[in-house]
Amino acid sequence: METKNLETMTLNRTIRVKNLARVEGEGGLYVKVRDGEVANVQLKIFEPPRFFEAFLRGRHFSETPDITARICGICPIAYQMGAAQAMEDALGIVVDGSLRDLRRIIYCGEWIQSHVLHIFMLHAPDFLGYESAIHLANDYPEIVKDALALKKIGNEIMALIGGREVHPINLRVGGFYRIPPQEEFEKLQERLIWGRAKMADMTRLVSGFTFPELERDYEYVAMHHPDEYPLNEGRLISSKGLDIAISEFENHFTEIHEEHSNALHAVVKERDGYFVGPLARFNLNFDQLSDGAKALAEEINFLPPCNNPFRSILARCIETWYAFDEAIRLIENYSPPAQPYVPATVKAGRGYGCTEAPRGICWHSYSIDSEGLIQQARIVPPTSQNQRTIEKDLQQFVGRYLSLSDEDLTWQCEQAIRNYDPCISCATHFLTLEIERT
Repeated sequence: METKNLETMTLNRTIRVKNLARVEGEGGLYVKVRDGEVANVQLKIFEPPRFFEAFLRGRHFSETPDITARICGICPIAYQMGAAQAMEDALGIVVDGSLRDLRRIIYCGEWIQSHVLHIFMLHAPDFLGYESAIHLANDYPEIVKDALALKKIGNEIMALIGGREVHPINLRVGGFYRIPPQEEFEKLQERLIWGRAKMADMTRLVSGFTFPELERDYEYVAMHHPDEYPLNEGRLISSKGLDIAISEFENHFTEIHEEHSNALHAVVKERDGYFVGPLARFNLNFDQLSDGAKALAEEINFLPPCNNPFRSILARCIETWYAFDEAIRLIENYSPPAQPYVPATVKAGRGYGCTEAPRGICWHSYSIDSEGLIQQARIVPPTSQNQRTIEKDLQQFVGRYLSLSDEDLTWQCEQAIRNYDPCISCATHFLTLEIERT
């Protein structure tokens, strides 16, 4: 009799969670179960679109870094850098040497602060059974204190080069408005060396988490550079043979409107959804990591290929360690450029830019007229590219764990979504949970 009641409950129940915590933005998840099978999964992003692409039309090309920075307070560099590079592509500007190094250093800062925030404040509580980082701090204060110290170093890099920690103001098309004094970088080195060592310890800690089982045949998509781990330059490659220039993105990818979401769903043409972010970069670019990063990955027995998105937190840890290591290397070899930016000659054209935001590739395209005014703008953020994959993960995951209680199943669904560190505000061009069982 008890077994029958359990089966009836499993087949016929509704779970609602008004808001998903520990993600940026607002949205909902709807899961319908019919006769014990998952019939439908919808990731409902209901945060209203903010129309940044429309805001950009008619503005001068030089304004794009400042406008696009406001798309996200966590990863503004990704938007600024992609926009700047797209304009440089349109104007025929090449940024290299020390200016290129500075761009890579500030991107390391963004990876550090964003990854640390996600790993320890948003995602680790799931694995350790805590409602939030505040609850986690009650029992493990040193973990939270160390995480805050690590994140602060990333913020310091962004403030030093970008002018401030949130929505930096020092980036421009062609380079920067101002170059920080070299002695300021030297002051930062000691903190970076401490952070690299501490991040290794924290990575070992995270490697001891228990990871739920989930594996699918993903198509990973990431940038690739033959000589370095991708941050802001390279071609686009995939685990299913794609190898294209940034300018060819629209020939191979398209965005689809789904009625249940205010964010477009990106797919590979003639295939389906794909997977961007740390796990995609790690699987496709492991050989480009520094020797120290590869050694740390080997030490914790985390090597490609990895097809379990719950283990993406380990990829974030390795990338965070790498960001510390790369910033140290670049600063050790840094010499100030002769001028802070490469000047531009205004002309009509179309340009493309793409960088690896902490959450995955962030693609930009702009057309400008002969006066430098923007005629067309298109931005494809990483979270909208992962939506299709998140829904398919949930469909498989929920089907496997239908026997769980409402509370446990809700917890696991939220954890599965947080594998992707979704930035919902960026994606609207998250979570209320409803599970309907009939």
